[in-house]
Amino acid sequence: MAQASTPLNATVQQVTQRIRERSAERRALYEARMADQHRRGVHRAELSCGNLAHGFAACGAGDKDSLKLMNAANLGIISAYNDMLSAHQPLETFPAVIKEAARAMGSTAQFAGGVPAMCDGVTQGQPGMELSLFSRDVIAMATAVGLSHNMFDAALYLGVCDKIVPGLFIAAARFGHLPAMFVPAGPMPSGLPNKEKARIRQLFAEGKASREDLLEAESESYHSPGTCTFYGTANSNQLMMEMMGLHLPGTSFVNPGTEMREALTRFATEQAVRNTEPGGDYRPFYRQIDERAIVNAVVGLLASGGSTNHTMHLVAMAAAAGLTLTWEDFTELSAVTPSLMKVYPNGQADINHFQAAGGMAYLFRELLGAGLIHGDIPTVFGTDMSAYTREPFLEDGKLVWREGPEASLDPEVLRGVADPFAPTGGLSVLDGNLGRGVIKVSAVEEEHRVVEAPARIFEDQNEMKAAFDAGELDRDVIAVVRFQGPKANGMPELHKLTPYLGVLQDRGYQVALVTDGRMSGASGKVPAAIHMSPEALDGGPLAKLRDGDVVRLDADAGTLEARVDARVWADREQHVAELDHYHVGLGRELFGGFRHLAMRGEEGAGVFGGFEADDLARQAGQIHDEDA
Repeated sequence: MAQASTPLNATVQQVTQRIRERSAERRALYEARMADQHRRGVHRAELSCGNLAHGFAACGAGDKDSLKLMNAANLGIISAYNDMLSAHQPLETFPAVIKEAARAMGSTAQFAGGVPAMCDGVTQGQPGMELSLFSRDVIAMATAVGLSHNMFDAALYLGVCDKIVPGLFIAAARFGHLPAMFVPAGPMPSGLPNKEKARIRQLFAEGKASREDLLEAESESYHSPGTCTFYGTANSNQLMMEMMGLHLPGTSFVNPGTEMREALTRFATEQAVRNTEPGGDYRPFYRQIDERAIVNAVVGLLASGGSTNHTMHLVAMAAAAGLTLTWEDFTELSAVTPSLMKVYPNGQADINHFQAAGGMAYLFRELLGAGLIHGDIPTVFGTDMSAYTREPFLEDGKLVWREGPEASLDPEVLRGVADPFAPTGGLSVLDGNLGRGVIKVSAVEEEHRVVEAPARIFEDQNEMKAAFDAGELDRDVIAVVRFQGPKANGMPELHKLTPYLGVLQDRGYQVALVTDGRMSGASGKVPAAIHMSPEALDGGPLAKLRDGDVVRLDADAGTLEARVDARVWADREQHVAELDHYHVGLGRELFGGFRHLAMRGEEGAGVFGGFEADDLARQAGQIHDEDA
């Protein structure tokens, strides 16, 4: 069994220490605030009789009697359930299971509130996608509303997909005095192979497949309740929650609607009760999640080839817990983290194949054994991380954990540290006179990692489609899609562009994408410099580019440069775009304040400011209230 005491990799230790040191003051303020909230009371005893009567008026007699007593735990359920989205539809039955399991423990559970859950797969290429990134912060705020009643001794967070889990995490951090248990729903069973789906998408982009063919392929791929099976942001979320010890061991990728899934949900409830003060083993979020847990999440993301969205989400999540995470931390950890998974878009397998090959238990065994993650952090399971080399089984209907496999059952999908797919995590920061961005190269072949070509400038993804259809991109080209950042239009994902770029690459052209928008976990074989910061609307140098400027993207060297004479570049004015059409319709006008408040992608693209960082700056007199 891998031991938590394995010496840490020197770089992992150095990055962790650097995060600890740079975050010292804001983290201390965060912890002091959480401790103060705990002292004020997490119990219903803090409520007046009138408050409390309102809080349990709708409960049955048994729950009402329990809630009148102050020595039993009451769990708050926050859920992203809706029945339109496949990933969250299984959550419909979870509250009843949780309430029953809590009662069996002599405790209670109440549905504290629902949060919105939107799907980037539904809104891809549509105006609604411009609300997607901001939905993360709406979810955090909605969670805060649900928990604000101060009726709860712990919270169970039910969510799966792209912005939902980061939003829940941000709220869990701000209610850090409460123990937190994240409860996933699991992926749908495997459908149409990803390679075939990608092939049909490209054929459709070339006009060689009908819309009926495309819809049939998509329907065979996304076909039942559960998370999409490719390794995008949703499944990256689940992996990271487990890497931080916020899930039970081995719970991330169990399919919904199974006996195992329900047993894990019941056990999560029981464990959440144990983790409360009335349960006798108080494990609040703020004592569990520190810089070590955040580093574990980054390393897990890198080792698995996970979603680039988390170069923003993890920054925002860490900030909510009083920690300052930077893109340099990602780059340094990537350099020492081997690539251990090949799941689409980094390979042809899906997340169910990963689970069958050894799953999280084997991944933990390898990372712990190599000293690449911290094994000494507390977890919701009541142990340190060494227990996460185990996986759950049912024995006569009872849930037990056994040691996971010591060798991968499919080396084409999952490998050990001694024989990785690549020696590094394949994620790096690009820097140069076009600003700073991130690039994921785990699915990009070596011959495509350096591209130098004339730029073609677009300010809307539909403009690029039109240029492709007209044959104007049949050449070496770097497509620049700008004014797609959070201040401009909410920073939508631009996956609509992927098939067109893939076709051009298959035709033998050297192509790349540069954008201040997002591409996330489904970005694939075409090199893409994304999340460019500062964005074009915020004084970013992308606004200086002109059609025909030669741009060089060098993923190996970590550079992104416009090959324009320095004096010409310095004198060139920023282009000003007309963006009004992005700001009205499908509720986009409601998010004007969010666009105004949005921070840079490198800072997490959130609207909450710097949490403790801003407070400390204000205390030091560096900013004034009217500037905040």
